[in-house]
Order: sequence, then C-alpha cells, then structure tokens
Amino acid sequence: MSWESDPTPRGPARYTTIAARPGGGVDVELEIRRSRFLTRLQRVANEDDARTVIDERRRTHFDARHHCSAFILGPDSRTARSSDDGEPAGTAGVPMLTVLQRNGLSDVVAVVTRYFGGIKLGAGGLVRAYSDAVAQAVGAAGRKDVVLSQVVRVDVPMAAAGAMEAQLRGLVLPGGVAVTVDGVEWGEQAKISVTVPVGAEADFRAALASLSGGALEAVHVGQRWGDVEA
Repeated sequence: MSWESDPTPRGPARYTTIAARPGGGVDVELEIRRSRFLTRLQRVANEDDARTVIDERRRTHFDARHHCSAFILGPDSRTARSSDDGEPAGTAGVPMLTVLQRNGLSDVVAVVTRYFGGIKLGAGGLVRAYSDAVAQAVGAAGRKDVVLSQVVRVDVPMAAAGAMEAQLRGLVLPGGVAVTVDGVEWGEQAKISVTVPVGAEADFRAALASLSGGALEAVHVGQRWGDVEA
C-alpha cells in the first residue's frame, strides 16, 4: 500500500494522560475530619486493566468501608465510568470523574479508599473530599500527551544505508516535529522503519525526497500511539 492511498485517521490524533508509563501511577493520602482518603491514580490501557486496579485496592484495603472509583478510556474518552461504592449517590464517583474530565485525561483510573473517621461530612463535604483527593493525585502525577504516528518503511540500497539512517535519526521537520527511527532490517536492502506524527506526512515525504535526491519513497506500514516525552 502506498502512503498516499492510506486513509486519513479517524478520530483524534492526540490525547492527554498522566505522566506515567502504562501500569504506573501515584498514591496520595488526604485526611479530612478524621476520615482518611487514600487515592490511587494509575494509567491503564483498557477497561479490564481499570477494573483490576479497583479490585486490587479492595484486596489491599479490605477493612475500609468505601472504594470509590472513576475511569476514562480511549483517545476520544468515549468510555467513562464511575462508582460511589456505598457513599450517597452522586457524592463520590461522579465528582471524581469530573476532576479527570476537567483535566482532559484519558486512559486513567482513580480509586479513592475511605477509612471513616467517625464524623459525618455531609453530601457537600463528601463531594469536596473526593474531588480534592483526585485533584491532589492529578497534581502529583503530572500530565503528558500521547500522539498517533504513521509507521513507514524506507528501503535503501546498502551502500547508502548508513548515511541515510543517520540523517533520518537526526531529522526534525518544520515546526519542530521529530521523527523516530524504530530500527533497521538488513538484507539485500536496508529496510528502515520510521514513525512520523500524524499531520507531518507531507513534510516527511518532502524531506525524504530532498535527502535522497528524489530516489527514495516511504511505504506505509501502519499506525501506533506513542508518548510525547518532555
């Protein structure tokens, strides 16, 4: 398949999650009127992973009264779930979910475990407590962008492969967009695998034509999501 004939990606090409690798996250604790709110905020890839995190918190803190949760998944944040887990309806899960949404986060689960301190907080107090617990965790974790990239292959004659690989590894497109060389498969020709952020395809084709004097073209292989490293 030629790169030009590949369909335009549907949906967003960028989204935001917490600054952690998949499976990583942060733990924070908040105390309000003797009640302890223990928050686990973790990056996840799918709903099964999110529910596994919730179950793990239940097992770890089996003696706590409530394990309220919220998660958002997907580049388009299409999947969003929340649970009050025994707290009065609307006082925990939805406020937690709202904090994640206001921060523009996806692929993340928040679980707040509450140890009751003997003093009732009231509906308004619970909303503030669960919101503050998740907001504190988001602040501790930080945020990072995830971008969709095109994966392409450039076939290069062996005599020119070393020089071309070096040029591609150092290539920065207009606007400061960097491409990434994923690897090289050596054979009769060197097959150089490159990822190019969506939206920069035309600039990459132009750069490749300039570097090779028009001799080389990129062949589209697929797409993948990757973190934007600070």
